[in-house]
Amino acid sequence: MPALQRSEAAYRAQLLDVRSYSVDLDLTRGENLFRSTTVIRFGCAEPGAGSFVDLAPAALLRAELNGRTLDPAALDGGRLALPGLAAENELLIEADMHYSRTCEGLHRFTDPADGAGYVFASCGPDLAPRMFACFDQPDLKAPFTFTVTAPEDWTVIGNGTAVRLPDGRWEVAPVGPISTYLVTVVGGPLHAVRTEHDGIPLGLYARRSLAAELEREAEELFEVTRASFDRLHGLFDERYPFGKYDQAFVPEFNWGAMENPGCVVFRDEMLFRSAPTEAQREMRAMVVCHEMAHMWFGDLVTMAWWDDLWLNESFAEMLGYRTAADSTRFTGAWTSFAVKRKGWGYDADLRGSTHPVAATAMGSVAEALVNFDGISYAKGASALRQLVHWLGDEAFFAGLNAYFAKHRRGNADLADFLAALGAATDRDVAGWAEAWLRTSGVDTLRLEVEAEGDTLASVVLVNDGTRPHRIRVGVYDRAGEAVVLRERIDADVAPGGRTVLPELAGAPRPALLLPNDGDLTWALIRLDEHSAATVGASLSLIEDEQARAVLWEHARDLVRSAELPAAGYLRLVADHLPAETAVTIVEAVLRFAADHVVARYLGPAERAAALALLGDTARALLARPDAGESLRIAALRAVVATAAGEERLAELADWLDGRDLPGGVPFDADLRWSALLQLAAAGAVDEERIAAELAADPSNTGEQGAARARAALPDPAAKERAWRALFTPDGLSNHLLAATAEGFWRSGRPDLQQAYVRRYFEQIPAVGERGGAVAKALGLSLFPAGLALPGTVRAAEACLARTDLTPTLRRVLSDELDDLRRALAHRA
Repeated sequence: MPALQRSEAAYRAQLLDVRSYSVDLDLTRGENLFRSTTVIRFGCAEPGAGSFVDLAPAALLRAELNGRTLDPAALDGGRLALPGLAAENELLIEADMHYSRTCEGLHRFTDPADGAGYVFASCGPDLAPRMFACFDQPDLKAPFTFTVTAPEDWTVIGNGTAVRLPDGRWEVAPVGPISTYLVTVVGGPLHAVRTEHDGIPLGLYARRSLAAELEREAEELFEVTRASFDRLHGLFDERYPFGKYDQAFVPEFNWGAMENPGCVVFRDEMLFRSAPTEAQREMRAMVVCHEMAHMWFGDLVTMAWWDDLWLNESFAEMLGYRTAADSTRFTGAWTSFAVKRKGWGYDADLRGSTHPVAATAMGSVAEALVNFDGISYAKGASALRQLVHWLGDEAFFAGLNAYFAKHRRGNADLADFLAALGAATDRDVAGWAEAWLRTSGVDTLRLEVEAEGDTLASVVLVNDGTRPHRIRVGVYDRAGEAVVLRERIDADVAPGGRTVLPELAGAPRPALLLPNDGDLTWALIRLDEHSAATVGASLSLIEDEQARAVLWEHARDLVRSAELPAAGYLRLVADHLPAETAVTIVEAVLRFAADHVVARYLGPAERAAALALLGDTARALLARPDAGESLRIAALRAVVATAAGEERLAELADWLDGRDLPGGVPFDADLRWSALLQLAAAGAVDEERIAAELAADPSNTGEQGAARARAALPDPAAKERAWRALFTPDGLSNHLLAATAEGFWRSGRPDLQQAYVRRYFEQIPAVGERGGAVAKALGLSLFPAGLALPGTVRAAEACLARTDLTPTLRRVLSDELDDLRRALAHRA
């Protein structure tokens, strides 16, 4: 299917006014195909003109426009021409459609735990035509009614209230109008937990084999849902506009969640088959709050075109963290944002593929798809947090409420948003937006400090960038062994500007001066020499948790830019992480240290010692008398993931066999599969042992663990089987594909790995035709990121010089090449 062009969408939006959709789905026709019958009623502003409807069927069976038969053979590239439109039209399309195995359209899943079948619709950008005929663009909103024929033991839910009809079919009532990408249907022998809050019916749904997990997690999920509703109803004049509020947990979902109005879909890993850390629970709470914010940002008011994607995601991201921090027990959510989420955005903004938050000249849906990235989420959210700090809550939310009131149930763009905000304040919102939303890249803030002995002579905040910033400078002193906050100084600094901080002239020299204390802006930081020495010696002694998060992210930036050697970062980890109390910081630092610093920046000869250092750090955390359950879980995961060498691998084998288990933490399914992966990569287990573990855990996560472990086996025959599975179209589901790719490079002879590098860059271009999900899975997870050699860089560059790469694949490979060059800089 060719991607919809913006010019085509603009003309179609001027021409058509969609009144309603009625979609009938028959899901009883086997495991490969379903029947989709759609009736679209729409007006046409220019009777006699022509247009087209979007459709990607296995077979188009019938097409009628105003009672006139259209030739099914006229379907071309996913478009069926609609000639000679009347002022009022009725289009009927009947087609057989393929179920998806990559979460692109109507995804079908068979639960290996009990053989039960499930479906759910993922109709994100460019995907709705794989489920039903439609005018697939965000500014042609309409109400949708679904009728669904499903197996007798199924429950069906969707955007609106679902009821079972006397003839056994399910009917999902219309809500809206909504955009096509927000439509969903979920079906299967679902387990449900229901309640009500503030007049809103609430439902939680999951597959039958996860009933116990759903029941266990229901109260916390409802608690966060209630708190989020209360908070948003306090901020917004408009109440939640879509009736009931269901949250469905589904398998093999490509995203964390999707904001379908009335029926939010989450990946069901969020029900935690294995014991979670508090950081994982916090992240889930943020996602619940994020998706609820979308009910206003994206669903009630929808972007007119995809270049205003940030109007959806940046707002939901900012309010997700803010709501979780302000209104739930997860008060440290902004710490997680600083140490986990922002790095994703910083990395994206420092690459050649960076783009403005509010992208311009996005000519097609294909271009839009590549911008679902850390800029649209993390950078946009950080920019909005800076905007709120600059404007103040009162003006900001007054502007938002005016925006909702004017554009409710319609579409809007950046100009509409800025007009609403500008009317609520006397500040130059348009100028702010031009600097913050229409430019790319990251500013750097630093402090120039002059001192006379132990007394400060002057402190100047310097902005080496192009945006204005309103920040706080943290002043920290030593108090015994601790480093404690003395004061925070508010400061504004212009683009390329220098701001003197007169409050500090003549003051005692502090141990640490921290620009962007509180993490209120989007900027990298550089410390003065004295402060940097304090961080090196006393990072773990800084009492303020968010300050530590900002500084750990600063260290991550330094090592990525090769200003700090990999060994220096690992020494910082070994010296300070064993005393860390914030689980989210522990998880973020250990993951980056293992997956990037050791696996990419160090050469093979250096990795064993580095892994041992990280393992010892994790063991020190595990052995702390004051370590709570979450900290112990995070530490044990790292102990397992960094195990190398005969002694440590033998210990993992003992733990798998139930011997000498570490106390205080259940050695559950996730830990078992992680241990088996390490053993498989070392050649210490075989296919028979992997099969036995899968027999004991016949779940979909067990299948993924087994696929990962099999691909990690060093045996050349196992490598070839994995490779063929990865490059066989329609062979593996999206999650099994990713799991196999994740295991592949964990072992193998150097000569064999080099051969596969060559094959990778020869075969990867054709993967783009298998769709965005496959391109991302193989472009990200199978990219030879750990083989940072000049030859790998040259092969990647030659691949990117081709002209036949899809936009999604080109973007993924380009970003991976950027990271590969950074790794090569360390090794050089």
